[in-house]
Amino acid sequence: MDNLMAYILMALMMSMLPGTDTVLVMKNTFRYGAKAGCATILGIAAGLTFWTMIAVFGLSVVIAQPVFLFNIIKYLGAAYLIYLGIRAFISRDTFSMDAVSEKNDNRKTAKSYSKDSFFQGAVSNILNPKTVLVYITFMPQFIDVSGNVNQQLIFLGCILTLIAAGWFFMLVYFLDTMKRWLKKPGFQKVFQKCAGMLLMGFGIKLVI
Repeated sequence: MDNLMAYILMALMMSMLPGTDTVLVMKNTFRYGAKAGCATILGIAAGLTFWTMIAVFGLSVVIAQPVFLFNIIKYLGAAYLIYLGIRAFISRDTFSMDAVSEKNDNRKTAKSYSKDSFFQGAVSNILNPKTVLVYITFMPQFIDVSGNVNQQLIFLGCILTLIAAGWFFMLVYFLDTMKRWLKKPGFQKVFQKCAGMLLMGFGIKLVI
């Protein structure tokens, strides 16, 4: 395996650049709390693991080469992001985990939001064509073809997943420490609108 340190640095830069995952993690953390943010991260990790397995079985190239199949993934991903964006933008309510904790069914409510956050993180990655391109254009540059390619793909995929998850966990921790200001209804409403517009923008950008 060639230039492992260069790969790690590039993977870190890719994770830190603001994108769909960043917006989803921030949106769910702001609105539902740190547990929902962490659930979103686990969903992102599940999506990356899915594409790692696809790459190991050699299907990433098969998916990317036919224009029709690749476009299906692209348009489904765009539609899902636009849907999430519209849902966030038109939402009129603000959410406080403290308020929920006062209700008798708080555990059920918090659990349902965590499941929804996990689902959003996983689906947004699985239906993101840019994730496919990472595995067929970026990773091969760091693979030694004379070695076991599948083992290297799994290793590189695990590194990317761990780096992305680590970065987003730090982001959630930072946001959670700022909860005194982030819980203000005015801030939540403004952020919901901004997050909605960003997600819709990312969705539209996928099809342009």
